[in-house]
Amino acid sequence: MRIIPYQDGYRDDMIFVVLAAKDALGRTPRLNPDLLDIPANYLDKGDGFWLAVGDDDRVLGCVGYSREPGTDAAFAHRLYVKPEWKRQGIGSALLEAAENAMRAAGIREARVHLGEPQAQWFESYAFYPKHGYSEYAPRYMKKELR
Repeated sequence: MRIIPYQDGYRDDMIFVVLAAKDALGRTPRLNPDLLDIPANYLDKGDGFWLAVGDDDRVLGCVGYSREPGTDAAFAHRLYVKPEWKRQGIGSALLEAAENAMRAAGIREARVHLGEPQAQWFESYAFYPKHGYSEYAPRYMKKELR
């Protein structure tokens, strides 16, 4: 498995992973509109987006971030891992790639918005605290980047 910057050739496979991840959580598999055009919604704005790609050249997961204008903070978005590949370090590797890029861009605080109800996003509520994030408002967590 390798973590790579987003490439359009993986777009459809990435979309499949996101929909499969949502379905596995019992959520209606709807696609977030920003995922339809990663370059316009992330890359062209100076933000970032990465893919975890397996040895078979298939997408295993994704993550992006968007800077909060006028601050030294950014939100991590769309961290998804293909259901059968969870708990193998892929989510952690993706988050680390995003955080390293944020640091390099001068971002000092990483934030995440967690879904509601909490029962549907139980994995996120367990995942982020293991990586140093703490709640600062209902459904929001942050981490100081050093």
